[in-house]
Amino acid sequence: MNAALQKTLAPARRPCGSLSVRVMGELCVLRCSGALWLPDHGTLVAGDLHLEKGSAFAARGQMLPPYDSRATLDRLEAEIADLTPERVVLLGDSFHDSRSIGRMAPDDRECLDRLAFGRDWVWLEGNHDREALTTAYADAVSRLPGRIVGDMRLGALFLTHEPAPEAEDGEIAGHLHPCARVVAHARMVRRPCFVTDGRRLILPAFGAFTGGLNVLDAAIAGLFAERPMAAALGKDRVHALAWGALV
Repeated sequence: MNAALQKTLAPARRPCGSLSVRVMGELCVLRCSGALWLPDHGTLVAGDLHLEKGSAFAARGQMLPPYDSRATLDRLEAEIADLTPERVVLLGDSFHDSRSIGRMAPDDRECLDRLAFGRDWVWLEGNHDREALTTAYADAVSRLPGRIVGDMRLGALFLTHEPAPEAEDGEIAGHLHPCARVVAHARMVRRPCFVTDGRRLILPAFGAFTGGLNVLDAAIAGLFAERPMAAALGKDRVHALAWGALV
């Protein structure tokens, strides 16, 4: 990693245990929850909530505790209470499938309305939820708060669901659910993580039931011309990890 890139990525510790880095000069605060805080834009970003994934599995006969939506929304509500953002951007795959909205509990639907009230609430279309979001807007009964976009720009940043093979400078994406593995205290530790090289940033999945892909997999590692930094989510802090320490 060259010296200029090292300076860009040099993480600064925040009081809540998050890390701040810069992507194309824009301040990006990597939160312990897996959300991204853009203080200069008053914007909270979260990717891949996959709401109602548990009920989708249950419909196929795979029994999982049906509380993933509530757990995910509780974490999102805590971030909003802590940061009071003017805008919330959900990076796509907010719903697990086209029928997720209809399966949501009334309390969870009300929670979405409450969280969106008084702020700019933006749904980016992801591959999982594109049909669900379109259906919701066509049906007045299941109308969601906020607005739906394919992607959007904020300053030098370009927010989109799926990272492109040849990224635009400032790309902020999700979709791949990156995870980092390290050996610590003679045991393997695997944690969701952010991945950034100062030019682009990939967020971990925010949803309670989401899986993960090792950042060393070519689908992620191949997106970066130079070795990036992984920032793994800990219980009360985000840990900056050198690429060479990953397994």
